[in-house]
Amino acid sequence: MTTIGVEEEYLLLDPATGLPVPLAGKVRAAAGWTPFATGQEVQSELLQAQVEVATPVCDTLEEVGSHLLRLRHAVWTAAERHGCRPSPCGTSPQRHDRPEAVTDEARYRAMRSQAPQLVAEQLVNGMHVHVAVPSREEGIQIMNRLLVWLPTLTAMSANSPLWDGHDTGFASWRTVVFSRWPVSGMPPYFQDVADYDRRVQRLLKSGLIADIGQLYWVIRLSARYPTVEVRCLDVQLRVDDAVMLAGLVRALVTTELEAVSAGAPAPEWHPELLRAGLWHAARHGLNDTLVDLERNTRPAEDVLFDLLRHVTPALDAAGDTQQVTALIHRLLQDRTGADRQRAALAEGGLQAVTDLIAG
Repeated sequence: MTTIGVEEEYLLLDPATGLPVPLAGKVRAAAGWTPFATGQEVQSELLQAQVEVATPVCDTLEEVGSHLLRLRHAVWTAAERHGCRPSPCGTSPQRHDRPEAVTDEARYRAMRSQAPQLVAEQLVNGMHVHVAVPSREEGIQIMNRLLVWLPTLTAMSANSPLWDGHDTGFASWRTVVFSRWPVSGMPPYFQDVADYDRRVQRLLKSGLIADIGQLYWVIRLSARYPTVEVRCLDVQLRVDDAVMLAGLVRALVTTELEAVSAGAPAPEWHPELLRAGLWHAARHGLNDTLVDLERNTRPAEDVLFDLLRHVTPALDAAGDTQQVTALIHRLLQDRTGADRQRAALAEGGLQAVTDLIAG
């Protein structure tokens, strides 16, 4: 069975004010001493008001869910000791009128020097899904084939509608914030892995990016693991929704790997249509249309079920069909994290949002 791993990023918030607090160092240290996580599983991020967790390599969705629950428990317990709450939301609903403290590492200090305003506004949290691939060459071909589905995954995962205390009008404002970095958004179509490596090396040699970590495409080859890394997802309020998205991503990779093995040609999409489709998904979530395989716009739910039909054989093979299908139906009933945050804002204001996202 194809292995999978998940990374989640959380904000650390003051439970009374809902504002970020720079306590990541203390929370990480405390989480590493709990019986629920190791220090390697709870990691630093760009800002001191953020932490990241990473699951071990998993064979099943049950393992993914179990590890995410374990790691969230470790971080939540550690944060409580220091008077703050972790928040699995894609953006911070509120910000200080000053830049957040940057984690004291050379790479992060250099990023602040390079782009101070972008770093100051990088209060965004994603969910990254790593799926194992047999080779980097096959990974590139899978990347090309997955581009068409990334807007649908973005819409499903939308959980960042608020910024500076108000509704941005976007379901995933995180997607917009991240798109301002030099190498971000939809990646180009690559002919093969040599083409990928050549173009990445050109970026590095030019000095336009400092390291491979600044390839902020919504999908890329992992620099550390033999995986394709899908990065278009907002972090999820609920572990079950994270598990659903992880299952869909793995099924997509499995489906497209079979197509690559069969020699089926990859569809080449015009890059402007892919970029516009991603923007549209970030804007509306599941509350409008999405672009389908025929390059037409149709109701988002219809395209979502196109995706489900496309990957059902892979879900069946992994034994994930019942779980993922049930969670998709729950998503359509309960709506996305963005919809739930907006409902909380309408019913109880920003304090209600804080209670929802940091409960």
